[in-house]
Amino acid sequence: MTTFTSQTPQGEVLRSTTKLMGSADTGFGSLGSRPRPFGFGRNALSAPACEPAVLRRHPHLVRFEDVEADLDLLIDRAITAITDGEPTEDEILGHYVHIASLVRAVSFREGKLLEYAFERVARANPNVLVLTQSLKLPLVKAALEAVSGNNWSSLDGIKLDCESPAKGSYTPDLIVVNRARHTAYILDLKRSLASYGDTSRLEELKTKMMAAAMVLPDWLYKTQKRMMVDTVEVAIVDGASRPSDHAAGIWALSEIDDLLEIDGAAACMAELRRRFGARVQQLLEVEARKAIGVDKRAVELAAATEAALIAPKPSRINLNGPSRSFEEEMAARSFDDDPLRDPWDEERFERVDIMDDDEPRPVFFRVGYARRPGAH
Repeated sequence: MTTFTSQTPQGEVLRSTTKLMGSADTGFGSLGSRPRPFGFGRNALSAPACEPAVLRRHPHLVRFEDVEADLDLLIDRAITAITDGEPTEDEILGHYVHIASLVRAVSFREGKLLEYAFERVARANPNVLVLTQSLKLPLVKAALEAVSGNNWSSLDGIKLDCESPAKGSYTPDLIVVNRARHTAYILDLKRSLASYGDTSRLEELKTKMMAAAMVLPDWLYKTQKRMMVDTVEVAIVDGASRPSDHAAGIWALSEIDDLLEIDGAAACMAELRRRFGARVQQLLEVEARKAIGVDKRAVELAAATEAALIAPKPSRINLNGPSRSFEEEMAARSFDDDPLRDPWDEERFERVDIMDDDEPRPVFFRVGYARRPGAH
């Protein structure tokens, strides 16, 4: 019996998608092109029209039932990490600080959860190797200058020594290597790109990723047991699956089937996020109920304070007559005739009839930079 295997289409995203290198009869007709992440190498060709997603087929398949136990375990670990620890007191948030602490922890743990789940789902393709540890890639000066001063398409095929002088480093979330096609992907997974919309951080991130891509072949060869690739591509994956922009290197999480060449990978990740979201919302609801009803004394005290503020104030005028006795009243009235009183009391305030309102008085002020106050 002869088995026909279709050859996987190649291509890129920021610049183009590529034509099918070859095809065979798979029962679904001739396979076409598919988008690829931004990259360079021997697979960079011209850009034909992409086929509808319904016609795309990959040689590997994963169902959620196959990875359910592992993904549920990852969710449990993430929830445990979120609930661990006690938040520090905050005067502004008060007893709502637990809710704020949960939200901050969720933002961090969701990104890590996506990374671990991505690596687990990728195992469905035996040709794919996902690197997650010690991924500190040097930002070689020559690479940064090349990326900032040239169009990315003109740098196709350029590889630089990873041990050249560098300006810092960049650590991607994942490096995915397709050993069958000698292609490597530098991936940065974001739980959401909503906060990057009006800032320059996204462009700075892409610059670092592109500079790291130019040294990745040499880095893989020297640090990963002489692993060799001749194509490097980069992609920023939006976990919220908002509309992607392949021309700018932005991929939705719902499109990772094409990155991993695994049908069903995106569906598994979507179910993971749904289950994780349900667990997180349960935590938030519990904390919200506690925050509202846990400190009844504080609520009662606040109510009493508010009642005191809106209560009518007693009149300062004694409508029923003086409360002092006749002797006390006479003593108070005779105070002005007391020769022993402090004469300064009489001169504390200047008399209105001797003030000259027409005479201007000088006002002195200083302008300048802020400075430390002098010692007293």
